[in-house]
Amino acid sequence: MRFASIDIGSNAVRLLFANVFESGTESVFKKESLIRVPVRLGLDTFSIGEISVARAQNLIKTITAFKYLMEVNDVQGYKACATAAIREARNGKEIVQELFEKTGIEVEIATGQREASIIYSNHVEEQLDMDKTYLYIDIGGGSTELSLFHKKEIIASQSFAIGTIRMINKRIKESDWEAMKKFVKNLAEKYTPIYGIGTGGNINKLYKLYGNNKDHSLTRKAIKEAYAHISEYSFADRVVKLGLKPDRADVIIPASEIVLAISKWAEMDKIFVPKIGLSDGLIHELYEELYTKKITEIYYDEE
Repeated sequence: MRFASIDIGSNAVRLLFANVFESGTESVFKKESLIRVPVRLGLDTFSIGEISVARAQNLIKTITAFKYLMEVNDVQGYKACATAAIREARNGKEIVQELFEKTGIEVEIATGQREASIIYSNHVEEQLDMDKTYLYIDIGGGSTELSLFHKKEIIASQSFAIGTIRMINKRIKESDWEAMKKFVKNLAEKYTPIYGIGTGGNINKLYKLYGNNKDHSLTRKAIKEAYAHISEYSFADRVVKLGLKPDRADVIIPASEIVLAISKWAEMDKIFVPKIGLSDGLIHELYEELYTKKITEIYYDEE
């Protein structure tokens, strides 16, 4: 079975295709392809408070292309979700309505808490040591979602208006930094040691460049070294010499600063990077919803 998900983020818009294979009682999810378009909605929202006509039209063109790709790939279902840039834009709801009218694609505008729950749908912590405490860290362009799991149970979850595009535009309030610091430090006082689970494009890129492939992790030391190394290069050299995409070369620095701050407050030395994110969570949610529906239909047929 092939499914698709659309993640309309503050930095990029993503289309993920994934296959689900059912074998006995197990369901295996396999990514097929990911298409990423750097529409950068957050540059408008976090500077002028709304999305410009030009950028909105780029979004509509992107989603139209995604619609045709989903038709060609004959997906059994899709989910589409918009995060901070759409959520906080004065014209965000109008743009989502226009998207539906012009493409037929329904888009959910997710709250910060909803973002965290979608990411949690991946259930990565179930593949790790159940006796340990893990802090999910998802860093986006407009927000950072944190969720603490202790013995596979969610203990606390919160979204903070701290993201890479906001940092570039210098649109983060000191009170937001203090709120996140207090949240993380309070968790660290109650649960120790804490291990991280990092998601999002920037953490994935840091892992690819500086991570430990043996246990799929990034140490705090490695992130510090990565931050120092990347900071030595100009924007152009990050693209040319380090091979970063232009829309990654600027945001990877603030992303490193965010994850370093969190790891310091949590006294966290290691972050596991499963290379999943909101797009993957949407696929898991969609499959679970359709699977439940399928069972219900079979049940009533038998009645």
